[in-house]
Amino acid sequence: MSTVEMYPGAEDTEVLRRDVATGCRIAGHRGLCEDILGHISVRSEDSLLIRCRGPRESGLIFTEITDVRRASYEGGLMEKAAGFSVPNEIHIHTEILKVRSDVQAVFHAHPPAIVALDLAGLELLPVVGAYNIPASRMAAKGIPLYSRSVLVNTPALGAEVAEVLGDSPACVMRGHGLVTVGRTVAEAVSRALSLNSLARMMLRSASAGRVPAALPAQDLAQLPDLGAGFNDAHLWRFETAALRAMGLDLAD
Repeated sequence: MSTVEMYPGAEDTEVLRRDVATGCRIAGHRGLCEDILGHISVRSEDSLLIRCRGPRESGLIFTEITDVRRASYEGGLMEKAAGFSVPNEIHIHTEILKVRSDVQAVFHAHPPAIVALDLAGLELLPVVGAYNIPASRMAAKGIPLYSRSVLVNTPALGAEVAEVLGDSPACVMRGHGLVTVGRTVAEAVSRALSLNSLARMMLRSASAGRVPAALPAQDLAQLPDLGAGFNDAHLWRFETAALRAMGLDLAD
């Protein structure tokens, strides 16, 4: 593995755990997952911190910091405690982190709009402009598709997902869900939120009887990269404020 970029605040494990737990709560609150399905991981030293299944499992929207535990790149739970286990699909995370030195965080969940769009035979296309610039910029480059609808519960299957993902920020999984990656949990989650928004808009248009076409190249070229400060930091503050307003934020 080549030189790995460092996560901001990586020296503080509690910051990483809180980011993962908060990201999971945002995913649950915003409908990126249904009930208990989905998980987020972040690189930490020579291992990863990942949202695990716990003895009081209540779904991602109620993730606690104690649900975020250290695991090895072989998929074993290192911080053992009664009732805790790694996700069945931990190898999505381990295999991506092994080959993507630029990636610090991996998000996997089952957004219904993403699944429905793919099952309808539609691809994520850059059909909107300023409505959601990050989504259109990602879609314009193409979102790869992992065409097997399987439980990714072995290193070999995780390696298949990582190969399909390549150097992309996201990968659709047929009949299954979505994987996004990022330099931070905020970036991985914001990418998932953007692509889910795009999928919903495309489904609404298709249900009205018209499959939208991609924007012309000159319009796509005009859409700027607003940067992590706008795309991720501002969105993260909004989403955490929304959790707080709903009484779903993590206790200090």
